[in-house]
Amino acid sequence: MARRLAREHDLELGQIQGSGPRGRVVKADVEQAIAKGPQARPAAAATGAAGPVPSASQAAGSHAADVDEHGRPYISRPDRTVKLSQMRKTIAKRMGQAKREIPHIYLTMPIVMDKAVALRAEFNLSVDGTKASLNDLVILAAARALRKHPRVNAYYTDNGIVERGDVHVGVAVALDDGLIVPPVRFADQKTLKQISIDVRDLGTRAKEKTLKPEELTGSTFTVSNLGMFGIEEFCAIVNPGEAAILAVGAVQDEAVVEDGQIVARKRMRVTLCSDHRVFDGAESAKYLQTLRKLLENPLSLLT
Repeated sequence: MARRLAREHDLELGQIQGSGPRGRVVKADVEQAIAKGPQARPAAAATGAAGPVPSASQAAGSHAADVDEHGRPYISRPDRTVKLSQMRKTIAKRMGQAKREIPHIYLTMPIVMDKAVALRAEFNLSVDGTKASLNDLVILAAARALRKHPRVNAYYTDNGIVERGDVHVGVAVALDDGLIVPPVRFADQKTLKQISIDVRDLGTRAKEKTLKPEELTGSTFTVSNLGMFGIEEFCAIVNPGEAAILAVGAVQDEAVVEDGQIVARKRMRVTLCSDHRVFDGAESAKYLQTLRKLLENPLSLLT
């Protein structure tokens, strides 16, 4: 109301002394400025005095619009600076380095997960000692696909591209301080049960902060899954020392056209985020095709 009244009388709110909470300009202040006449309007601006720069919250308090529909002022809260932990400093340094130095390329592919979901359910009913997740299946499939595409399991150096002999799949684990990526070592040679046990052990000890330093390094490829948060698809940042990271979205029921008929399918979108210096889009696509074949025919992962 105060803003509209000032606009109708060609008044600048910044030139009106506010009498409201925290110096806010209210309707009465505008009416008083109107009553004083035009000779008093430029007084505040004419002084030209340079005072201290107001904070964001102080500046916001000078606007008449900072009240709700009932005329009550909004509560202004101070900013808070959170001190960087050593982990967050390291993450900031490495991710900044990755985005500056690595030319990223992103390819997304949908994968039908009906058979994988059914296999996982049957596996958990039949196998004692652990409960496998869909992410465990994805890790196993990603590792097996790296066998056929060694260029994806590599990293760039100025002297040449190094294709790793071993497959150690890093599993992104979110902690309060940030993200860590402990690797499942020799993941391509392990069974689904072994991977399931390893992932749970790494995740538990990561949250308890009992992982040894050597257990936090050495991954040759990373899987980052945000599907449990309902994220459909996303792009991730390649970790320095690797050539690719697989960003995994949620498994969702979708209507799919098959042979001219609309059918319900469980689909998951994965995005391969890769270092374009190491391999090109065609190699990324071939890797994703292999990954899709493995997940859409998951019995092959149990052999």
